[in-house]
Amino acid sequence: MNPDRPEMVVLLDNDANPIGVADKVGVHTADTPLHLAFSCHVYNAAGKVLVTRRSVTKLTWPGVWTNSFCGHPAPDEAMDAAIRRRAQHELGITLGSLEIVLPEFRYRAVDASGIVENEVCPVYRAETADTVVPHPDEVAEFAWVDPESLHTAAAAAPYAFSPWLGWQLEQLAALGRR
Repeated sequence: MNPDRPEMVVLLDNDANPIGVADKVGVHTADTPLHLAFSCHVYNAAGKVLVTRRSVTKLTWPGVWTNSFCGHPAPDEAMDAAIRRRAQHELGITLGSLEIVLPEFRYRAVDASGIVENEVCPVYRAETADTVVPHPDEVAEFAWVDPESLHTAAAAAPYAFSPWLGWQLEQLAALGRR
């Protein structure tokens, strides 16, 4: 990522077709247009899933627990490349193979500050053998947890987790995936 250039996101129409690009920071407002994103759930060899607590300096949902990481592909960037780039940036890890587990995940959520997330956000599963070295502007803390325990915790205390993680876990459970 070039710190001298703003990060751009791909804007989408209601049928998820690209219709333009916009500055990531400028697009996340109380009236956020639909745009392309991704979420990734990272597992280790022991079958534990990585959850992260968003940095308290994040624009949206600061300080809440969420999936391993998420982000936005740049215009003309392949999704696979974007996911790998973001894993390295946020967590300092490389990923093995990627598996798409919720290809049509889409959500709209409003955070306590009034900022809206409005994303077509396919969800991926990946594995890593690397030691997590989180970027402090992105991740406040992290934990490797049993997937069943994560489902239980998110259902019992949804306010402690990002809304998209709760919805992803519900959809994965409906598919018999953990």
